Amino acid sequence: MNKPQDLPLQPAHDFNDEDSNTSSNPTFDSIVSARLSRRSLLRGGVGSAATAVLGGLTGLGVAACGGGDDDPAPVPAPAPAEALLAFGAVAKSLEDKMTVPAGYTATVLLAVGDPLAAGVAAYKNDGTDSGFDQRVGDNHDGMEYFGLSAAGAPDANGSDRALLGINNEYINQVFLHRNGPTPNPRPAAETDIEVDCHGVTIVEIAKTAGKFAVVQNSPFNRRVTAATPIEFSGPLRGHPLLVTKFSTDGTRVRGTNNNCGTGKTPWGTLLTGEENWVGYYFRAAGDQALRTAKANVALARYGLNATATAAAASRYGWETSGADDKYARWNTSVTGATAADDYRHEVNGQGYMTEIDAYSATSVVKKRTALGRFAHENAAFGKPVVGKPLAVYLGDDARNEYIYKFVSTQNWVAADATAANRVATGDKYLDSGKLHVAKFNADGTGQWIELSLANPTVAGFAGYAFADEGDVLMHARLAGDAVGATKMDRPEWCAVPGSGEVYFTLTNNSNRRFGAVTGAQLNPDAANPRVYTDIRGAATVQSGNPNGHVIRMKENGGEPGATAFTWDIYLFGAEAGAPGNVINLSALTADNDLSSPDGLVYTPGTGLLWVQTDDGAYTDVTNCMLLAAVPGTVGDGGPQTLDFGGGNTVATRMGKKQTATTLKRFAVGPFDQEITGLCETPDGKVLFFNVQHPGEGTTFANIGDPTKFTSHFPGNAGYGAGGATARPRACTVMVTKNDGGRVGT
Repeated sequence: MNKPQDLPLQPAHDFNDEDSNTSSNPTFDSIVSARLSRRSLLRGGVGSAATAVLGGLTGLGVAACGGGDDDPAPVPAPAPAEALLAFGAVAKSLEDKMTVPAGYTATVLLAVGDPLAAGVAAYKNDGTDSGFDQRVGDNHDGMEYFGLSAAGAPDANGSDRALLGINNEYINQVFLHRNGPTPNPRPAAETDIEVDCHGVTIVEIAKTAGKFAVVQNSPFNRRVTAATPIEFSGPLRGHPLLVTKFSTDGTRVRGTNNNCGTGKTPWGTLLTGEENWVGYYFRAAGDQALRTAKANVALARYGLNATATAAAASRYGWETSGADDKYARWNTSVTGATAADDYRHEVNGQGYMTEIDAYSATSVVKKRTALGRFAHENAAFGKPVVGKPLAVYLGDDARNEYIYKFVSTQNWVAADATAANRVATGDKYLDSGKLHVAKFNADGTGQWIELSLANPTVAGFAGYAFADEGDVLMHARLAGDAVGATKMDRPEWCAVPGSGEVYFTLTNNSNRRFGAVTGAQLNPDAANPRVYTDIRGAATVQSGNPNGHVIRMKENGGEPGATAFTWDIYLFGAEAGAPGNVINLSALTADNDLSSPDGLVYTPGTGLLWVQTDDGAYTDVTNCMLLAAVPGTVGDGGPQTLDFGGGNTVATRMGKKQTATTLKRFAVGPFDQEITGLCETPDGKVLFFNVQHPGEGTTFANIGDPTKFTSHFPGNAGYGAGGATARPRACTVMVTKNDGGRVGT
């Protein structure tokens, strides 16, 4: 997910902090005011392990421990030949470089602007490049690996040739143009670049001399941008609320926008989540007077508010670039006689999981509307079981929003894993099913509540009269409000380890409070139990739940269609020196402390759970990071009551505390960035992850002075034009173990 700058061309509102949940859904505890202040206690020591930097090693660190494939198995047998988390923990760092453990090498594989087609010039990285519909897009986020055989056929076990499906979430606008972006009205040429920098990049990579490189002229290479025509599929296809001037029958839309996390289907396609899409649209002052009361409720619930005197400003001002239809569509105000005459419903075309067949550069792209519409992070499938439905787990990344599950109507057929028509297989499993929302109980149990008109609570909701099942899915947030779903601390990525349990990162929530609350503020509850004050730097006060946590769920009976589950909190983000009774509950040390967990990916090659941070609370101490974890089991800890003093207690359910054998810091990225998106080769020997928005703190005023860029990565690591004074670029990094072993051992 992204943390956009507060820049002159952007509205002051940070779209990533959107909070439009004003429902009165219950929490578990109402407790009186308290405040816990600390920072001097949070200064954990810096790890002493020698580390390797991009392109080589520093110090005299030794390779990670663990035997080779020929080592004798310990008693009792059998046991893995390699020990997990045997690498030396990487220390926290504020340096503008990529740091990985001793015995590992990190190499930049590709970056923003790299050419994807024959004849496309190398990226100059000086603000004069164009043609981004044939270049790698900006600000890489979620990513999936699609193996190829030597002959170029789909091969789930292919570790030498593959396709990467990479989300391009948003843009480092200041660096895309020679002198930074022009204020509104935006020049069409600049807008065209920015629109094409969004979406998804499909790129072939192949090993040459044992090392992966981009295949520039591959027929698989493809860009799906914010301008690409895309089909609606599922219950909302042809719905009246999708009718626009572009698609008068409501079956198509242009573009997939603000693509955050990903998912990989059991039949081998890419799912890409549309997250902070609402901020791309302009809504004129006075537009509310031209809408029905019901339409205004729906728009407000997704954060698109306008008043009689104030417009809802768009993030980049694309609607100001001219009268051409491709710019007019970013104005989602009522301007014509009917919905077919304007783009009043254009905003309804975003906010879905979109499916792309990476193996076919000409295949149709579809928005799977049965999975609901909200600020999608990623999608994680439960373990497919022949003869049972598929479960897809989804999070709505905004403060006080919900966790969802989709259960397919069709039962899983093993042969569909290798079906030749992958898009048709998606039709089969993703266009029909039931969407549910989670409610967490204080006793460690929970329910999945169906969101459909078959649920009387949804059908009779006084806050919004749903017209049909499509209306429920389009406005899933309102349906969640109706049934009293649990408001969570920003549900981000989810992952399903081999156990079949489900893990969700809850990044943070500044709106948690003790005692009396107003507006969007909430008391803590069992599933979101912490409220405290953190002091960053000299005096920046961060209240609520500034460090976040990871929650996990176990379906009753292990059934994908279960309507009940048990849960506990797997990991609490905290600084190593924080009080262990209410903040550092997971017993984190200098080798594994973290704040604001965001990305979460399980890699079956090693059985590790990778945790990535997108942090603002701990950035005075360290850049954002990547940690490797060994998953546990729901219930491996127990109930615990947190005592914040003054009679302020919160009962919760905790997993066991972390140790050096269950959680360890694997990488720290360069300055002013977020590590995100992760996948591995099937043999586990190459790990890929993304560096998003390095240098995002650079202001427009400083574009002419490279000494004032907050990052120069990856140019300062020897990649691309510009060298040590290069404009920073989002990029994809690959990490290998120097002894040829599996990454993370």
